Amino acid sequence: MPRYVYDFASGNKELKDLLGGKGANLSEMTNLGLPVPPGFTVTTEACRAYLVSGAEPRELHDEVMAHLEALEKRTGRRLGQPDDPLLVSVRSGARFSMPGMMDTILNIGLNDSSVAGLAERSGDERFAWDSYRRLIQMFGTTVLGVDGGLFEAALEETKQEREVTDDLDLDAEDLRALAETFKRLIVGHAGRPMPQDPVEQLNLAIRAVFASWNGDRARVYRRREHIPDDLGTAVNVMAMVFGNLGEDSGTGVAFTRDPGTGRPGVYGDYLTDAQGEDVVAGIRNTVPLQELERINPEAYEELLGIMKTLEDHYRDLCDIEFTIERGRLWMLQTRVGKRTAAAAFRIATQLAEQGLIDADEALHRVSGAQLAQLMFPRFDTTAGVEPIARGVNASPGAAVGRAVFDSGTAVRRALEGERVILIRHETNPDDLEGMIAAEGVLTGRGGKTSHAAVVARGMGKTCVCGVETLEVDLAGRRCVAPGGVVIEEGDLISIDGSSGAVYRGTVPVVPSAVVEYFEGRSHPHGSADLVTAVDRIMSRADERRRLRVRANADTPEDAERARRFGAEGIGLCRTEHMFLGERRPLVERLILADTPQERQAALDALLPLQRRDFTGILRAMDGLPVTIRLIDPPLHEFLPDLTELSVRVALAEERARPDAEQARLLEAVRRLHEQNPMLGLRGVRLGLVVPGLFAMQVRAIGEAVAERRKAGGDPHAEIMIPLVGATAELAIVAEESRTVLARVAEETGVDVRCPIGTMIELPRAALTAGRLAREARFFSFGTNDLTQTTWGFSRDDVEGAFFAPYLDKGIFQTSPFETLDLEGVGRLIEIAVREGRATRPDLALGVCGEHGGDPASVHFFHTVGLDYVSCSPFRVPVARLEAARAAAAESRR
Repeated sequence: MPRYVYDFASGNKELKDLLGGKGANLSEMTNLGLPVPPGFTVTTEACRAYLVSGAEPRELHDEVMAHLEALEKRTGRRLGQPDDPLLVSVRSGARFSMPGMMDTILNIGLNDSSVAGLAERSGDERFAWDSYRRLIQMFGTTVLGVDGGLFEAALEETKQEREVTDDLDLDAEDLRALAETFKRLIVGHAGRPMPQDPVEQLNLAIRAVFASWNGDRARVYRRREHIPDDLGTAVNVMAMVFGNLGEDSGTGVAFTRDPGTGRPGVYGDYLTDAQGEDVVAGIRNTVPLQELERINPEAYEELLGIMKTLEDHYRDLCDIEFTIERGRLWMLQTRVGKRTAAAAFRIATQLAEQGLIDADEALHRVSGAQLAQLMFPRFDTTAGVEPIARGVNASPGAAVGRAVFDSGTAVRRALEGERVILIRHETNPDDLEGMIAAEGVLTGRGGKTSHAAVVARGMGKTCVCGVETLEVDLAGRRCVAPGGVVIEEGDLISIDGSSGAVYRGTVPVVPSAVVEYFEGRSHPHGSADLVTAVDRIMSRADERRRLRVRANADTPEDAERARRFGAEGIGLCRTEHMFLGERRPLVERLILADTPQERQAALDALLPLQRRDFTGILRAMDGLPVTIRLIDPPLHEFLPDLTELSVRVALAEERARPDAEQARLLEAVRRLHEQNPMLGLRGVRLGLVVPGLFAMQVRAIGEAVAERRKAGGDPHAEIMIPLVGATAELAIVAEESRTVLARVAEETGVDVRCPIGTMIELPRAALTAGRLAREARFFSFGTNDLTQTTWGFSRDDVEGAFFAPYLDKGIFQTSPFETLDLEGVGRLIEIAVREGRATRPDLALGVCGEHGGDPASVHFFHTVGLDYVSCSPFRVPVARLEAARAAAAESRR
């Protein structure tokens, strides 16, 4: 038979899954001999049974009654006893601290009879009626579903009638009358009276805690924090102690360190003559915790001792709730405290220096997500500026500039020395130059994995996407925000990629010291300094991790930055970005070529440009591997828009001024037009269909390697063939590549052999990895496209279409483009790893999709046995840290 109820003395802090965080920690404090009021915990297992059946387990009532009887014997009072009542509190307590669960109910056991007994025992009639009206208000709101605003309005009306501003100024008769008013509100709005049976009060409160697990607030929070829906919550029943018994009583919250900065010291708030939730509810102004030393020095000294005991025992920052009842200190709760990202790094290094935790535990105490928060500049939110709109916080950071609505204008105005924000409906590869020139990108459509978001993150650009309330008028060169706020081209605008907020005008920016450190422009100093803490954590991370970390970089500037951020090579150099801008006409000439001679002329014009690109990147990454992906996107992306070109040709013909070149281009665009280009002529297929294209790129790579070696460099180029689905495709292109490299070696007298591998981005490639490994020296998993082709949906189309309801319904816990889908895409990777290495044991394995910088995904890549992850330069430190945390976690297991 399952056991559904545990006395505080029979649990411990390791039982959080069963007792919830609050119950487990109450048990731990009890076992430490700390002054905890007696009580018991109803387990999460009981909650899960309730959620499945809609009713409590049959055995639960008897267990609760048995533990209540034991509590009554220990205290010498019965629940709700008329002359001397035992009163209890009921609190929720899930495995994870979870705002949105049911609020605490205090003083259960009070009724019309026992309130008089409480007044007699305490000698304070006002206290008794204050406690009773609190119970009715809490119970009515949280258990019976009465609008809490009705109780607050009645309380305010009473204070106004008595011409007072503070609850403490109401006397016993005022509170007695208020309790009667509250009871009438319950009858009128809940359709039943306030329960007078103390046991009924307790049972209804326990059931309400169970039901609150599936309340709207709780579900929203779980979805945001990726907490599973099937954990359930525990219920904690504790004998009441009272902080509202006069000036020698009170309630407070304490932290063993500053949760905002991480610095040691005494932090917290205290409120005299107050009960339970008064401190956090903010109904009266608190005093700093240090004031307790003056108010009650004995309790203050005892509290400091307990705080040290708890921090030493938990080896972490502790968040403590306590009550003082007529001079006696009681501990109501402790937990490992929430903290800011800066505090997390400081506290981890401090505790390691104190010897409370080891270096691996320090890695466990911080996260890549926290490091990312520290790396991006932020707006000064104290400036008091209100946003005009909000969208998706796609790429963190704070950017200020003048609004521009096309890429060309962005480039021109940036060259003139202006800071600009590029505003588009959505971006595409044509906008790349404008995105590079802009301080940030703002789009009316798209999500966190849209083109704008992915490219912006890769470049470290601030980006806000999907601002649906923003009407973007490209023709009118303006956008309109809610309320009729108009942003004309040239107006100043500020966007916050961390919150998704959009502001009119300029908002002050606070720079990130951590990025300055990674860039090499600042150095660690001082034991309490944030940069010092980050430096120590990152030094340990680089010692501990097994996974290498490379960067996705397409220019020498990106490569140099990635190296400063700790990248150990380039895992993805996307060559398609090198064919835009002023080179685009050369691509058009290649497509329009009618003869082999014309095609070769276009390729010959592109060759030196490509060679220069690769030489610069290999120089920046000298001594480290550089994986160069041959051109991958559909060819149509390098051509004019079909509709726009058709209109131009038609207008020219109508005006009797036909343009033969434009007509030829239109014919080519029509010939190459595809309904679903992302699944059409791209990748290896393009290299096989357009003669000489891949050969030109391979020659450029070989000649760049030769040039660097002659200059005394140590280049390590790797050639990656994209979108392979069949071994024959890979074999043909690989053989052609080896032939080209051999010719370059003969011409230059330099050994330019390069490893040739493939990108695994199709399910068929993963399932035939054993055969592909016969031709490939390495695999790099392109998880963006592998996710698209596995799920059968387009990244750019589906986020706005159905991701939100899929998240609401629990089909997705998070977007599979943000965190790897382990059951589907992860399974394909596991198969490819196993079968690829079965064929070629020395097969090098990496990942170059956006998941390479996602903390949760990095842990999977470590476990599955990849050699490296590759991500955008700004995510390299995050990947370094998470790779180390994955290694440390494996050792802990």
